[in-house]
Amino acid sequence: MKEKIIEKILLLLAFSAIGLLFLITLYIFKEGLPIILKVGLKNFLFTAKWAPTKGHFGILSMIISSLAVTIGAMLLGIPLSLACAVTLAEFAPSRLMMILKPTIELLAGIPSVVYGFLGVLLLVPLIRDYLGGPGLSLLAASIILAIMILPTITSISIDAIQAVPLLYKEGALAMGATHWQAVRLVILPAARSGVVTAVILGMARAIGETMAVIMVAGNALKIPVSPLNPVRTLTSNIALEMGYSAGDHRTALFATGIVLFIFIMALNVLANALMRKK
Repeated sequence: MKEKIIEKILLLLAFSAIGLLFLITLYIFKEGLPIILKVGLKNFLFTAKWAPTKGHFGILSMIISSLAVTIGAMLLGIPLSLACAVTLAEFAPSRLMMILKPTIELLAGIPSVVYGFLGVLLLVPLIRDYLGGPGLSLLAASIILAIMILPTITSISIDAIQAVPLLYKEGALAMGATHWQAVRLVILPAARSGVVTAVILGMARAIGETMAVIMVAGNALKIPVSPLNPVRTLTSNIALEMGYSAGDHRTALFATGIVLFIFIMALNVLANALMRKK
């Protein structure tokens, strides 16, 4: 009897979480869809002029900026994360791995505002002095995000590599392969779905980040043509303008949230599909 009661309570909690997610989704779409229908999906997504007080609601520059920052973060973060994962899982002594893996995972617990603060103090002046431009830029945001996604990609990739059966490695070594050849030609291909899942989850983290990006990106409403240009992402725009928005302006920010919601949900669905494939 007690087990059935506990089972019902757990089932109720599970459905309440799903219901809460459904209500949030419904609310975002209810608030954001009217402005999309009013100005047209084409004008909303494919024009770059954002001036809500004058009736212009184009978010193309912010979409491009979000994608550019995310791609930059992935280009910088993926090689470093995979190098850390392979080193810790295959080459580092077990004691060292037991110390370093939790340490890397602790980076995920550092508030994003701390990353942004360090970026403003250390990274932005370096970019401004040695590369030019204002310093607050797409490049600065990409570097900060690359550091922030490192724990996610590294941790999941280590688990994926360690999940590969030991027989694969032993078979490769028995056939005369070196340790590195076994890792590169056998272990990494076998762990591919898990590694790709890690990368996609890291991408979702990057595209959804707000505070650190606000602090180092410059928040200029224009399409970037250089890594040194200041940019404004979708998340930054919502955070910067929601406090004083009203009417169609507020509705447009919710519509921006719909676009961001669809991006992140698509990445999560893709990650789950790859995990099931594994």
